[in-house]
Amino acid sequence: MKTQINDNVLELMVGDITEQTTEAIVNAANGSLLGGGGVDGAIHQAAGHALMDECKKIRTEQLNGEELATGEAVLTKGYELPAQYVIHTVGPVWGGGSEGEEEKLASCYQNTLMLAADNGIKSITFPSISTGVYGFPIEQAAVVALRTVIDFLEKQAFGYVAFTLFSDHDYRIYEAAMNRVMQEEGR
Repeated sequence: MKTQINDNVLELMVGDITEQTTEAIVNAANGSLLGGGGVDGAIHQAAGHALMDECKKIRTEQLNGEELATGEAVLTKGYELPAQYVIHTVGPVWGGGSEGEEEKLASCYQNTLMLAADNGIKSITFPSISTGVYGFPIEQAAVVALRTVIDFLEKQAFGYVAFTLFSDHDYRIYEAAMNRVMQEEGR
């Protein structure tokens, strides 16, 4: 599914995020930035050891040894990936919905897009952040993600934003969410 928002394109697809050729892909990272499971592990494996080295350097030099906070984002090179850059963001762990999870998830998308724009990146691919081991209900996460991205694209000339989803099931959920958000926005 592809739609035009101002002069920007928003697309949903099923695939492997590590194979995307956008300028940047987004890593649903853990706060340590040292790799993990799911998307995080796949990106670290596909990018090679140099990505881990850069993440360690960011953790030491930019974060003063601390973990990257939920909702924040940092930029690295893509190394052995087709994408030139990886933007790492830490999604919220689902705690039942009463701990500001939606706002924190929206911050992931907003901060990632702002970081990309600030670095002249015009094409980016997102995974479904926090819907794996972090347990965020995908139906709810899809609406938050798409509403945040669409709001951003309505206000800014960016270029191309894609969501590369893990399965046809996830795609259908995002497709329904996109239709809902677009209808709410009067598009």
